[in-house]
Amino acid sequence: MDIFLTKADEIYVFFIRPILEIGILTALIYSILYYLRGTRGANILAGLVMVMALMILSDVLRFEVINWVLANLWSILATTLIVIFQPELRRAFAQLGSTSFLSQRRTRRREAITEVATAVINMAKRRIGAIIVFERMINMGSIVEDSINLDVRLNSYLIESIFFPNSPLHDGAIIIKDDKIIAAHSILPLSQNENYVGALGTRHRAALGITEETDAVALIISEETGTISIACRGRLKRDIPADKLVRYLSTLLMIKDGDSDLNNTDMFEDEMSIFTKD
Repeated sequence: MDIFLTKADEIYVFFIRPILEIGILTALIYSILYYLRGTRGANILAGLVMVMALMILSDVLRFEVINWVLANLWSILATTLIVIFQPELRRAFAQLGSTSFLSQRRTRRREAITEVATAVINMAKRRIGAIIVFERMINMGSIVEDSINLDVRLNSYLIESIFFPNSPLHDGAIIIKDDKIIAAHSILPLSQNENYVGALGTRHRAALGITEETDAVALIISEETGTISIACRGRLKRDIPADKLVRYLSTLLMIKDGDSDLNNTDMFEDEMSIFTKD
């Protein structure tokens, strides 16, 4: 093996390879933390981080006894981790072996659309007013921070209970990200579009306002008439038939394989076609 490196080899060894390694490790750590969020394993992982911090501190301060105890502890840690994280590991390998992550995301979003449509149709029949906002690419963190923060898997019964008249959270909107309700009792900015100011009520103007400032999709149920409307990109389509609701939501919310750019021209045209149909 030559001890002299070419210019290309030097660039790879000293620049590209370290960047790749750091990127892969960062993605791996983030994926593990994201996967463990909200599980029993998250608390255990936090405990392990504390043990590692204690090891570093004891090494700096030269605590010989603590160093000896922790060094022997790590010798059995591998087996212990397998036992402790057995449920999470089994679930992870089962998911990896069954379907791709993109396919899983599409499946969860499809199920979420069905659950939301079921709740909306039921509430429309009973004339229960509601605003349901789907977050897409543009983060709605500032609105979520001022809302009641949630992190729950959505289902139709939960949505209906939130908007049930006189329930603590029925005022305002709920915000959905993928298949979870991340916020309730959310106050949305009102549309200042002169074409709508005098013609629409507060609920519809709020739904339009959030779609003017972000790429979100908003569903509105009128409390007076029970009609269903959809707002997107500052446009509003009213009187959505129940049998077309799932199809419209799928057009707006389902990310096509290999295409995650919601500003893509074809996807934009698909979205706008909803608002030009009779």
